[in-house]
Amino acid sequence: MKTLTKVQKYILFALGFWFEQAKKKIKDRSLDLSISKVSFIDIMIKAKLAKKKERALYKNLESLEKMKLISYDNKNLSLTKKGKEAFKKIHTEIKPYINISNLLFKKDPLKFANKIQTVFK
Repeated sequence: MKTLTKVQKYILFALGFWFEQAKKKIKDRSLDLSISKVSFIDIMIKAKLAKKKERALYKNLESLEKMKLISYDNKNLSLTKKGKEAFKKIHTEIKPYINISNLLFKKDPLKFANKIQTVFK
């Protein structure tokens, strides 16, 4: 498989994570989700997940499609089997960082140390 750029990994992860989280919200497990390119790009821009312009996001989605990581059928995006595997790999690589971030957001970081030294600046 061709090596993904950081931007391609980021977009693939964002799409895969969106599907993962959205599926958790659906009660009927027999249903599947889809999202259009326009809607996904709107989410990326409105949520400030992308610093790139709309056209650049389209180009990156097209490159992921050429690499057969995503498919675009009936104006809807979905991850291919290869795309799901790449998403899982990216998720596995960054999960330790996400866990640290979540832990330190939920709990006071000062409570993890016995003695904290403070100094004047």
